[in-house]
Amino acid sequence: MKGEHAVLARLQRVRKSYGEIEALVDTDLQVKSGQMLALLGPNGAGKSTAIRLLLGQEAADSGEISLFGMPPHELGARRRIGVMLQSAGIPDTLKVSELLALTRSYYPQPRSVADCVMLAGLDGLMDRRYGRLSGGQQRRVQFALAVCGRPQLLFLDEPTTGMDIEARQMLWRAIRELVAEGCGVLLTTHYLEEAEALADRVAVLLRGRVIAEGSVDDLRGHLVQRRIHCLSALPAERVSSWPNVIQARRDGARLEVIVDAAESVVRRLLAEDAALTGLEVLRAGLADAFLELTRDTAREAA
Repeated sequence: MKGEHAVLARLQRVRKSYGEIEALVDTDLQVKSGQMLALLGPNGAGKSTAIRLLLGQEAADSGEISLFGMPPHELGARRRIGVMLQSAGIPDTLKVSELLALTRSYYPQPRSVADCVMLAGLDGLMDRRYGRLSGGQQRRVQFALAVCGRPQLLFLDEPTTGMDIEARQMLWRAIRELVAEGCGVLLTTHYLEEAEALADRVAVLLRGRVIAEGSVDDLRGHLVQRRIHCLSALPAERVSSWPNVIQARRDGARLEVIVDAAESVVRRLLAEDAALTGLEVLRAGLADAFLELTRDTAREAA
């Protein structure tokens, strides 16, 4: 991305509790134009609370919240956002074309119907009633409704739940297109490969606290782990006892070895199995970093 990215939404030292449960604790977050921030964390980490506060649906106990420099509940701010939440509350009896026409009517310069259909992959669905669609098809309609007003900031809460692989990849392309146009996106997802593929920055929440934030490469950089994949007859139990091996497991003929230093393990694999083929050495992924960060933080808290 070129140029400066303006801050569109911000949480500053925000606290929010429900009784004795601290949902957010001194939380700082920023969503910028032309970037996607992926907000990750296990269930109950505070992700949904952060979104509700930014949408003005709830008030914080302390701290500052702004949307385009305004309080989130102000109409001037809300008109500039698009929202796709897990619970949509959309009337089942309306046709997709009727839902799109109704939502577009709320905005002075909405996207054309053709653009909405293309972005969300609604071909063949416009005359269908919303309640007769599959879960994945309903999510595509919800995405179209979220983007039809040309939002400058888009909130996507688990957007691809229920979608097949083709529909998910279509939505990924649409999101990348919106970000390239300058839209800021806040994404929550349990599909870590989705965050890895799309996010410019990642923030990891655990028990209401941001425990890590940065680019995907920044988070992966916390790990020295590598994965070795190969086709080998060596027993996983035997390989797991070698120096520098964290874990070894088998999936049919394929052996996967997680190591903290790859070179010596690769040499030994080749020395002990002359028939070994299909050797790959892969760096740790975002999922590995996420699991390590949350595990380490939970261990320290205990």
